Amino acid sequence: MKRYATVLLLILLNFSCDLDKFESEVSLPRIFEEGMVLQRDQKISVWGKGIPSKKVRVSVAGLLGSTEVQPDSTWSIKLPETKAGGPYVLKVNNLQIKDVYIGDVWVAGGQSNMEWALKSDVIGAETEFKEGGFPEIRFFKVPQSYSALQLEDVTGGEWKVATPENMPDFSAVAWFFAKRNHLEKEVPVGIIESNWGGTPAEGWTAVSVLSGMNASYSEEAKDIQDNPEKWQEEVKANEKRREMRNMLVSRPDSLTALEVASLDYNDGNWKRIELPNSNPLQHIAWTRKVFTASGAKATLHLPGIDQMAYIYLNGHFLHYKDWGAAMPDIEIPAEWMNDGKNVITVRAINTWNNQPRIGEKGEMYLTQGTNTISLEGTWTYSNDVVEPMLPKVDFLNWKPGMMYNAMIYPITNYAIKGAIWYQGESNAGKANEYHELFSAMISNWRRDWGIGDYPFLFVQLANFMERKSPQPDSNWAFLREAQTQTLALPNTGMAVIIDIGEENDIHPKNKKDVGERLWLQARKVAFGEKVLASGPVFESAVLDGDSLILNFSETGEGLTTSDGAKEVKGFIVGNGSDFKEVQAVISDKNKVIIQLDNSQTLEVRYAWADNPEVNLINNAGLPAVSFRSKIELDQNQ
Repeated sequence: MKRYATVLLLILLNFSCDLDKFESEVSLPRIFEEGMVLQRDQKISVWGKGIPSKKVRVSVAGLLGSTEVQPDSTWSIKLPETKAGGPYVLKVNNLQIKDVYIGDVWVAGGQSNMEWALKSDVIGAETEFKEGGFPEIRFFKVPQSYSALQLEDVTGGEWKVATPENMPDFSAVAWFFAKRNHLEKEVPVGIIESNWGGTPAEGWTAVSVLSGMNASYSEEAKDIQDNPEKWQEEVKANEKRREMRNMLVSRPDSLTALEVASLDYNDGNWKRIELPNSNPLQHIAWTRKVFTASGAKATLHLPGIDQMAYIYLNGHFLHYKDWGAAMPDIEIPAEWMNDGKNVITVRAINTWNNQPRIGEKGEMYLTQGTNTISLEGTWTYSNDVVEPMLPKVDFLNWKPGMMYNAMIYPITNYAIKGAIWYQGESNAGKANEYHELFSAMISNWRRDWGIGDYPFLFVQLANFMERKSPQPDSNWAFLREAQTQTLALPNTGMAVIIDIGEENDIHPKNKKDVGERLWLQARKVAFGEKVLASGPVFESAVLDGDSLILNFSETGEGLTTSDGAKEVKGFIVGNGSDFKEVQAVISDKNKVIIQLDNSQTLEVRYAWADNPEVNLINNAGLPAVSFRSKIELDQNQ
């Protein structure tokens, strides 16, 4: 009996020792936290750091795995693939992460049109908020950061459940995409937002890729690759300047602001400027306008403010206009208005380029009943109300590889279904480089994720700027062509939105159609469904006498026009730089006919302008893809 007791004690001691190994401290990347979504039907990577030689055990949803911490303090485990479900608890030694779901995970990348939040005047957003969200849709926002060195982890972030409180800050495009994914596939959905307004594609691509290319950014990429420590020092210095700028542009001292905004304030030493003609202004721009009104309630109409502004009337704080938010008409109570002289004061800031703008012609006034009081004309202006000039902050995040190192590389171990992407505006001036650059970026991401050619779905540039026709030299048209050429890569899809842009706004507010057109591409590319996911695509042209017959694919039940017109708008023909508009009509389910005059060499283009007037669609309502094609004509005809 004594012998059995001794053996039992030894077994218990050994078990205790093994358990202690698994109870050793470990650390996980920031993306592993409560509320996370893991990718279904793929091996699940879990990684982190720990004490060398100690054991690590991971479990979730009945999946188990264990490993040993390497000498460099790192460890990594791949759990078997599993179906969607949850909520689960992810256990890593003595750590427990609750409320974990398994479903579809997408990276939402790009510049401001992907970053654009639901709260920023997006069409239909209020309806989304009222519906209350979906608890199985979660967003993780990667903080905007950049680095000359590849980072092991992102700098922050947390998973947020789609509730009415959290949804306003979600990417609008990604939200409408995620909602369709969740409802149609009936699985949890995780969106990893990694985007930054105004950024070029080279900033999202590794310098090791860019340095070997023959492009305008290649030499700089090579310098960053060869001298990362030097560049990282500049990054640190630039961030110190950013911190100082952000401190200066935050809400002004209340007492100072109310003093400057009062009618009695002496602004005799301020400059005199004419608004809106004097736009843009500089730095932190304090401006004042004295006007005459009655002591009745009023409404301020001043929508043209870029980017941010604090607005005061007669020493009262009226409104803070944030970046990306629309400037509403502001109701002013009668007790704040004077019968006689009044003063409006605006403190405006633009952190994008230190050049704020206040007002637009015809859009600067107050109303009192039927009376309109213009605010255009002479204002006083100062850049020196206590605050110093803003320090210059460079766009180092635009530099080759900078955002890739800090916002993409650290998450490349995280299993995903694919990526959605909306970017290109910042590369429009270099469309000749974009096809190679964009293709290289996609291949770079896929290689570093190591899960094969995962679906990469992107948005083609919308229509924007003044409408001109013909416009054969349009930079935006050439950039769209480069985006279309990128479809040569496997498992890619493109959402065309040439019909839902806005002439005066680079950020069109219809994000619902954008997200849902991306989802159509996901159904086809990512889930293998046989759906009509694209608008009409040009295939070939045949000359028949004086008629040019254009053949299209992706026509569904047939070509039609969005406005019901018989004439198809948006075609131009020409030679070299000499182009003209031509009439075109639909002749069959998949054909368009253009009548030509005598010509020896012809090029035909469709939707070839910054903001083309177009109406060719298929029966699914999807717009035709822009194109250009040279047609050699028979000289004997």
